[in-house]
Amino acid sequence: MSESRLRTLRDHIRWAVSRFHAEELFFGHGHDNAWDEARALVLGAVHLPWDTADRYLDCALEDDERYELGVLLHKRIQERVPTAYLLGEAWFCGLPFTVDERVLVPRSPIGELIEAQFAPWLPATPARILDLCTGSGCIGIACAYAFPEAEVALGDLSYDALEVAWQNIERHGLEERVYTVQGDGFAGLPGQRFDLIVSNPPYVDAEDFADMPAEYQHEPALGLACGEDGLDLVRRMLAEAADHLTEQGILIVEVGNSQVHVEALYPEVDFTWLEFERGGHGVFLLAAAQCREHQALFRSRLVP
Repeated sequence: MSESRLRTLRDHIRWAVSRFHAEELFFGHGHDNAWDEARALVLGAVHLPWDTADRYLDCALEDDERYELGVLLHKRIQERVPTAYLLGEAWFCGLPFTVDERVLVPRSPIGELIEAQFAPWLPATPARILDLCTGSGCIGIACAYAFPEAEVALGDLSYDALEVAWQNIERHGLEERVYTVQGDGFAGLPGQRFDLIVSNPPYVDAEDFADMPAEYQHEPALGLACGEDGLDLVRRMLAEAADHLTEQGILIVEVGNSQVHVEALYPEVDFTWLEFERGGHGVFLLAAAQCREHQALFRSRLVP
């Protein structure tokens, strides 16, 4: 693109949209179409917000800006690097988060629940919240905004992910209420109970993982795949959740396409499968009483 006639922001967005379509890029990391992705990448590359007024799109770029943008567009097109990693930032619940290839790009439909303060499911304002398998910390930090008096724990197995989560805690100035905990599942939280446990764990089954578009290969496999049916960690979470919920607490877990495996594995359990206005599926809710009622069953279905 060094000798191209592309000069303005609009020129580059138009060119990017055309190339994204021609190269059949996959959009699933914050945007679902070529126009929104191109706009976010081009504007983000020159440090402008994605919702910059259209009248600025006819501004010409300096030579150094054109060069740097060309490098990013090359990586997005040829290497299939998600835009969030190229910019080092993703948005979730209207909040900016630092991201890199140590964590998944935030995109969970759970964001819609957070914005509604989990109504009508929470019986009372939560005092303690756990975001298990936190990655970048986006779910837990968004919960901290939704419930300004709550203490929030961000748990993850990955030390690398927790480094990113801590950067985001500092970025949002939440050091006094939000903290990180390293451990496998609930292992780092002995004896601790929470009014709300929210989790977007690894849940991609082996078949889906093998078929994922190239963009996902830049994300940590530890945050995606989890056994043949995708439920290796979810099984353990269900077996232990009752020990970490308060009397009226609730558990919310995203399992995506592995919903079919959850329903097949636990036909006796009346999961509440939540619905979303903005798209998304495969998120279940269980009350603490249900977790206690079925704990023996959950433990019996653990993989030896």
